[in-house]
Amino acid sequence: MIATLHGTVAQVEDHALVVEVGGVGLRVMVPSPALSRTRIGEVVLLQTHLVVREDSLTIYGFPTSADRELFSMLLGVDGVGPRIALALLSALPLESIEQAVHTADSDALSRVPGVGKKTAQKIILHLQGRLKLSPMGIARAVPTEQDTEVLAALAALGYSIIEAQAALQSIPKDAPAETEERLRLALQHFQ
Repeated sequence: MIATLHGTVAQVEDHALVVEVGGVGLRVMVPSPALSRTRIGEVVLLQTHLVVREDSLTIYGFPTSADRELFSMLLGVDGVGPRIALALLSALPLESIEQAVHTADSDALSRVPGVGKKTAQKIILHLQGRLKLSPMGIARAVPTEQDTEVLAALAALGYSIIEAQAALQSIPKDAPAETEERLRLALQHFQ
């Protein structure tokens, strides 16, 4: 099992990074927030999970071991494969997923593309009691009305939910609460 990768980012693709390790470029699938923060030439350390299929070996990389652990747990849910697990980690911060599982909020999980109501309920049943709620989880998990409006505005402008979530996460924590200002800051993420 490949546990970590430490190397230089050679390429940033739509859903992956190509990380050069010892002269070999490895394609690593990463969540959107990590992808949006990474630049070519940057040295990265990724916590990884290797998925072995009959026709492929795919490496999934995460900025923290907590993200990797949640990804592994999600793979244990019936009907959740690597694509859906990565979509969840791309669309929702770790604390939001923890909070949704803790409060049995299947609606929060089912808003992620590819996750239906039944799959969201399976995720909650499988993970309930296994996840430890982080201290910041409760405070940061519930999106404000302004953030919901910003997400809706970005979606109306043609951005995917994953892109919109990444832009929303790029807004500084001390940013003003007004919707217009938060939208302006979120749009700067795409420049």
